[in-house]
Amino acid sequence: MQLKDELVIRPTGKLTLAARLIVVAASYVSIRTVNDMAISEQVKRVLRSPREIKKMRRAGLVVWQAHQAAARILRPGITTAALNDVIKTTFSDFDATPLFLGYGPEAAPFPAETCISINDEIVHGIPCPRQIKDGDIVSLDTGCRLDNWCGDAAVTHAVGTISNRHRKLLKVTRATLDLAIELMSSKKMWSQIATEMQAFVEDNGFSVVKELTGHGIGQKLHEPPQAPNYWSNEFGPNDDFDIRPGLVIACEPMVNEGSDELEYLADEWTAVTLDGKYSAHFEHTIAITADGPVRLTAPPNEDELESVPEAFRDAGQWVCW
Repeated sequence: MQLKDELVIRPTGKLTLAARLIVVAASYVSIRTVNDMAISEQVKRVLRSPREIKKMRRAGLVVWQAHQAAARILRPGITTAALNDVIKTTFSDFDATPLFLGYGPEAAPFPAETCISINDEIVHGIPCPRQIKDGDIVSLDTGCRLDNWCGDAAVTHAVGTISNRHRKLLKVTRATLDLAIELMSSKKMWSQIATEMQAFVEDNGFSVVKELTGHGIGQKLHEPPQAPNYWSNEFGPNDDFDIRPGLVIACEPMVNEGSDELEYLADEWTAVTLDGKYSAHFEHTIAITADGPVRLTAPPNEDELESVPEAFRDAGQWVCW
C-alpha cells in the first residue's frame, strides 16, 4: 500500500473494536492522520516554547517519582493491582491527573492508572490480583497531567533471576531508546532515527513492534506526530517529520523476542505477542531544545532535588533508564 497524504497502520485483521477506535497510553496515536495536512505542518502547531517545556518537566518529574515508588515494592508475590495503587497514590500526592484511567470509548475505558504488562504482554496490560513471579519481566507504563501539561514514561523490570536471552532483550530495548535520543542531536528527520532503531534491534536478533508507535505529547497525551520505531518504503514523504526545537515526543521502542506480530486478549486492551515470546518496552518523554534533546521524565538534576520528596533524593536507590 502506498502511503501518501496519511499515515496508516499496517492492516492485520487482528485489531479489536477498542483497538481500532482508540489509542491508549503507550502507543497508537490513531495511526491514521485525520486530515490532509502534511505531518510537518501538524508538528508546527504543537511546537512548545521553553516555558512550556519547563512545565512539562514538572509533570515528567511526577511520572518519574511514580515509577520509583512502584520499583521499590516490585518483587515476587506483589500483585499488579498493588503496583498500580502505589502509582495512583503518588499522582494523588501531587494533585496530578492520571492520563490512562478512563481513557478510551465509554463502552470500554481503560480501568487503571498504569499499564502493567508481563512477559509476552507487549503493552496495555490491566492491573489485577495477578501476582508477579520470579523470572518475570514486567513493563510499567504510566503518565499524568500536572497544571495542564503531560508526561509519559515506561520501563521494563527484571524480577528475580531471568534468562540471559531475556536480559539481553531488556538491554537491547533500553539501548534502542538511548540510541534514538542520541540521534535526535544529529539527525534531521525522524525517518533517519527510526531506520537506525530498527537496524539495531534486528542486528541483535529481535524484532520491532510495528503496529504500535510513539507519539507527540503536550497538553494531551497523544498529539501529532506519530513516531514509529521502524521505517518502511511504504511510508510517504508526508509521514516523516523533522527534528526541530520545540518538538516533544514520547519515544517508546517496543521490542519482541521473536516475531513482531501481535494479537489482543479478550479484555480488548492487552496486546500480546502472537508467538508467545517475551516483549520489552522503554519510554521517555523527550523535548528537543536549542541545546539538544532533554529527557523530561528523567531523574532530578541538582537544581531540582529540593522539589522532590526526601524519600526520593538518594540517587543510589534510583531506577534509571
